[in-house]
Formats: sequence, structure tokens, C-alpha cells
Amino acid sequence: MISGDQHTDAIRTESEKCKPTPARPCRLKTAPMEEGASSLVKLKNAAVSNRIDTMVSDHVVRTPANGDRRQYARNVQIVVSTMMEDPTQVLFTELPVPLLSTAALLRHHHHTAPRYQPYHRLHQPQHFHNPIQELHSLQRPFEEEDQTEEYDQGKTHISCLYPEILAIIFSYLDVRDKGRVAQVCTAWRDAAYHKSVWRGVEAKLHLRRANPSLFASLVKRGIKRVQVLSLRKSLRDVIQGIPNLESLNLSGCYSVADVGISHAFVADAPSLCELNLSLCKQVTDNSLSRIAQYLKNLEVLELGGCCNVTNTGLVLIAWGLKKLKRLNLRSCWHVSDQGIGHLALGNQSLEYLGLQDCQRLSDEALKHATGLTSLKSINLSFCVSITDSGLKHLAKMTNLRELNLRSCDNISDTGMAYLAEGGSRISSLDVSFCDKIGDQALVHISQGLFNLRSLSLSACQISDEGLAKIANTLHDLETLNIGQCSRVTDKGLTTIAESLLRLKCIDLYGCTRITTVGLERIMKLPQLSVLNLGLWHVR
Repeated sequence: MISGDQHTDAIRTESEKCKPTPARPCRLKTAPMEEGASSLVKLKNAAVSNRIDTMVSDHVVRTPANGDRRQYARNVQIVVSTMMEDPTQVLFTELPVPLLSTAALLRHHHHTAPRYQPYHRLHQPQHFHNPIQELHSLQRPFEEEDQTEEYDQGKTHISCLYPEILAIIFSYLDVRDKGRVAQVCTAWRDAAYHKSVWRGVEAKLHLRRANPSLFASLVKRGIKRVQVLSLRKSLRDVIQGIPNLESLNLSGCYSVADVGISHAFVADAPSLCELNLSLCKQVTDNSLSRIAQYLKNLEVLELGGCCNVTNTGLVLIAWGLKKLKRLNLRSCWHVSDQGIGHLALGNQSLEYLGLQDCQRLSDEALKHATGLTSLKSINLSFCVSITDSGLKHLAKMTNLRELNLRSCDNISDTGMAYLAEGGSRISSLDVSFCDKIGDQALVHISQGLFNLRSLSLSACQISDEGLAKIANTLHDLETLNIGQCSRVTDKGLTTIAESLLRLKCIDLYGCTRITTVGLERIMKLPQLSVLNLGLWHVR
């Protein structure tokens, strides 16, 4: 066991061997340092950068010619070892750097002292009462400086990024991960709550009990789109809790009725432009009256499955919602031809009209629809009362681009002739499951519908000859659905592969007469990205 006196003798012997020759002290050209840096660090940096000798009390520290900081530290160690004979001689305003080896000796000498604590920078160091304890506390900044020099040579850590950059990174995450990064630390939470991170995100909520902080949190993050998955509280809380709400989706909330709508909308809501009430079967024309009164800027209204909406509701929509662009009336069984006439008289901005499964509509409704001059897309699927004569009216609509006649049993080859001869400019046509559509319909399509990009013929009575007709003229076709067309063979696929070079998607589900020979030809199409051979798409 080595006593404290023996340690002192060892230090004295080492100092006698390495005692430097006195030299004339020099004035240092100190470089500008950041405010709050200790005078010790200033002195050390100035000495190394000026490559001169530094005086520590009555001793001189030799500065290496190459400016090596570690060599400079060793020179200081020798001087301090000499000065340890009388520690009271040390003025810490002149000590440039802590010494690792010296601190280790002192720590061993004072074995009862606790291990050093995490470093806290001393912004204004003056004279210290205990020199040995101060040497002990200065060990950490020297280590941190060396680590910082090595660290700066590597890549920047994510914790060093500005909040604005973190917000840009977080904006690419999905909704769940955005919530997770907000729980990492306060800096990440503040960055994750930036409004740009949540732009366009739709919050999906279960409103089963009162939560006062929920809506404040949504407003803070700038969320303006909300889907209510289940609702037990008043809908009014949502409308008042998010004043700038732009989209409200209540699809499937069976508890929503006229009473809830009347309590929620009691004043103008100019920011709300999308409202989805699909499958809210208790909603009637009374709710549409309140909506038409207070939601003047509404552009999208989904009423699919609202079976209690009648022609009166369409009159209210036409009267109040002048900016409406999309209206879905799927399965509104009480809507008839007269209702479409009322809608056409009062609305000139409508671009999409969904009339799927409206059984009371006939060709007269399509005659009224010609008054919707801005209409670009109409869905008439499962409207069994629509016949070929009704297509004469649709052919006159110059802005119409998408026409869905899926499962319209009374549409035949003649109807396709009316569309082609009328100068229709549609780019998407769906006549799937129309069992009266055959090869002659494809002849008419090939002779008049030159703008087609998407054609669906699933379960139609077509063959290779009909496919050859469209393959020779519709060279810009990108999507072709011929699933369950049992008369199509490898010959038809070969014709498609040779002519429709821009085809991106093809549906061949249920084509029982095709083989791998035809599939190999189809798969060589240069732009093909989707090939359906079953119930699911294969990419």
C-alpha cells in the first residue's frame, strides 16, 4: 500500500527530471471566443494557435512547434506535477487544460473522494478555494472536447437538426408513427405538432365519451379533416370544437338523425366543404334543409344509402348548395326523374352525379341531366329502367368523360351506336355484365369513341373478332377489363399484345379458354403494370 507521502516524493522526483528551462513570457494573440467560455480554455487555445510558450504561475509550459494539443497537455502535466509540492501556488485563471493522468493520481491520493459528477460548464470562473477539487472537475471538458473533434468529423446526429427540418421529415411518416415520434422527447413533440406535419391528414375518432383536450389537440396540429367512426356524444361538440373543419365523414354512424344534424349546424360553417352521410339511414329531407341553409360552400355531399331522401331533398340541394361539385345518391330509392329535373334547374357546377341503384329513374331522368352542363361523370349502374334511348341524351353532353352502365340490363349494341354517332367524347366506359353487349357493340365503339382510355367489358358476349376491332383503332387504350368473357382465346390476346402497346392494366379473370401462350404475349407489353388472373390483382 502506497502512502500519501510516497506519492508526493514520486511527484517531486519526476518534476526534478523534467523541470523546464525558464523562458520569457509572451503576450498571446487570442482568437475570439464565444461568450461564457472559461479563461482556461481561452488561454489553451491561444497558446496552441500561436505556437508560443505559456507561463503557469512561475513556470513555463513549452508549446510544441506543430501545435499538437495533446503534446501541449503533457507539457502542462509536467509543470503541474512540479507545482503539486505547493498546490496553493496554482492560479486557475492561468491553468490552460485539465490533465487526465494528474487527475488520476489525485483521485488515487484522495481515495475517499467520490467519483466526478457530470460536467457543468462554469461560465465565469474566478479563483477557487480547493485547487485539487477543481482539477478533478476539469477532467470532463477535456474529454468532451476530444470527443467533439472526433464527432464533428462524422455525420450530424438527428438531435442536432432544426425543428423545421424535423417537421419535414415527420411529414413523410404515417399517422401512427407521427404520434409515436411525438412521445420521444419535448423537442420532437414540438416538431411533430407543427401544422405542416399533419397537412391533409384525416383524424379517425371514436366519440364515445367526453374528452375536452381532444379537439384542442387537433386544432393545435392543424387537422381539418375528421372521420367519426362511432358517435355517442353530440355532433355539436365536433362542429364547435374544430371551428375550421373542412371535411366531416359520418359514414356508417347509424345514430345520426335529423335531431343531431339540427343541433350541430346552428350557424354558418363557411370552411366545411365535404360532408359524408352515407348509410345514415335516419337522415331525411329535414337534415338537407339545415345543410342547405348553413353549409353554403359545400362541394361534396355523400348521401349513399340514405333511403329516406326524396325529390324534395333534391330541391333543397339545388336551392342552397350552388357550389356543389359531387353528389352521390346511391340507393336513394325515392328519387325519381322529377328530382333530377329539379337538381338540373338549380345547379350548374355539378361535376359528378352518382345514381347507382336508383330504381325509379328512367330515360326521362337522363333527358333532365343534359341541363347539368358541367357534368363530367355519371354512375347509372344497376339502373335497370335505363334503355338505349336514354343514351341519346348522354351523347349530347360534351363535357361528359366517364359513363358507368354496369349491370344495366336494357343496354345493348344499339345504345353503343347512339353514343358513337352522337359524338360522345367519353374516355371511360363501363358496360360490364350487360349481357346484350356483343361484338357489334365493339364495332360501334371502334368507329366513334376514339377518346377511350378505359373500357370494361366483363361478362359481355364478346369474342376475338370484337377485340380485333378495338385493337385496330383504340391505340391509346390503357385499361381493358374482359374478365369472364369465355369466348376470348389466345388469338384475341395476341391481337391485343400486338396493337395496344400503351396498355397498363388488363383483367383476364375467368377467361377459361386462354393458355400460357397468350399470357406470355400479354406480359411482354412494355407498359403493363397490372394483370388480374384471379380475384385479386397480381402486380
